[in-house]
Amino acid sequence: MIKAYNGALVLADVLLLILKILYYICESVYKFFVPTEEKSVVGEIVLITGTGHGIGKELALRYASLGATVVCWDVNEQGNEETVNEIKKMGSNAAYAYKCDVSKREEVFEVAAKVKREIGDVTILVNNAGIMPCHSFLDHTTDEIRRIFDINVLAHFWMLQAFLPNMIEKNHGHIVALSSLAGLGGMPNLVPYCASKFAVRGLMEAMGEELRIATKGKSLIKFTTIYPYMVDTGLCKKPKIRFPNAMPLVLPHQAASQIINAQRRDQREKAIPALFLQLNNITRSLPDDALKCIVNFFDTGVEAHS
Repeated sequence: MIKAYNGALVLADVLLLILKILYYICESVYKFFVPTEEKSVVGEIVLITGTGHGIGKELALRYASLGATVVCWDVNEQGNEETVNEIKKMGSNAAYAYKCDVSKREEVFEVAAKVKREIGDVTILVNNAGIMPCHSFLDHTTDEIRRIFDINVLAHFWMLQAFLPNMIEKNHGHIVALSSLAGLGGMPNLVPYCASKFAVRGLMEAMGEELRIATKGKSLIKFTTIYPYMVDTGLCKKPKIRFPNAMPLVLPHQAASQIINAQRRDQREKAIPALFLQLNNITRSLPDDALKCIVNFFDTGVEAHS
C-alpha cells in the first residue's frame, strides 16, 4: 500500500510538472507576440562600468534620458568626465563620474562606499567593462590572459560582492552583465576572451539560481545576461564578415537600446540581434560536423591583430 501510495504521489508530481511546463511554454509564446511592458527606471540609481566610451557611454546617456540617476565608472577619467558632461548638456544633473579600476577588489569596495555615501544605494548594476585582445592562443602572453580574466570575469565578482548585499537586504535590484556571442560559441583568435564570456554566463545563471533557491522564490532581484554580436566600439579591430550587408556590426547606441529594453522587461537572457540566441540553441542540437558546415558557410569572426 505504501509503495502504491508513493508511486501515485510521484505520478501526480510528474503530471503537475508537465502541466506547468506546458503553461510556461504558452506564456512564453504569448509574451513573444505581446511583449511585457517596459518598467520605469525613474528614481533608480544605475551604476555602469566602462562608461568612458562605446556601449557603456551610450547606456549612461540613455538611462539618464529615461530619468535615472547615473553613476559612471571607468579607469579612463577623461572619457568618463566627457560622458557625464554630455549627460548634463542634455539637461540632467543626476550623473556622477568616478574613476575605478574594476579589476582591483580593494578599489571597487573603496569607490562603492564613496558612491553609497555621496549618492545612495545602487539599484541597477550594469557590468559592462571588458577587453578583447585578438590573437591566436599561443600568442597571448601570461599577463594578457590574466588581465582578460581580471577585467572580464573577476571584476563581476567584486562588483557583486560590493553591491548585491544591499539589494538582497532591500529585496530590490537588477544586475545586468555583458557576455558576448563569443560566450555562446568558441571562436578562433579569441580563446581567452571566449572563456571569460562563457564564465560570465555561468556566473549570472548560477547566482540567479542560488538566490532563487535561498529565498524560496521570493527574491525580487533580477538578473539579465546580454550576448552582443560584434559592436562597432573599436574592440573589433579586424572583423571578418562574409555577408556584411546581412550581418553588419552593431552600433553602440543600438546595443545600448536593446540592453536597456531587456533590463526593463526583466529578460533573463538576450542576444543582440535577438535571433542569434534562438539560432544558437537550435544549431547546438545538430551533429558537430553539421555545425562546422554552418560556421564555415558564414565565415564570420575576427582576424588576429598585434
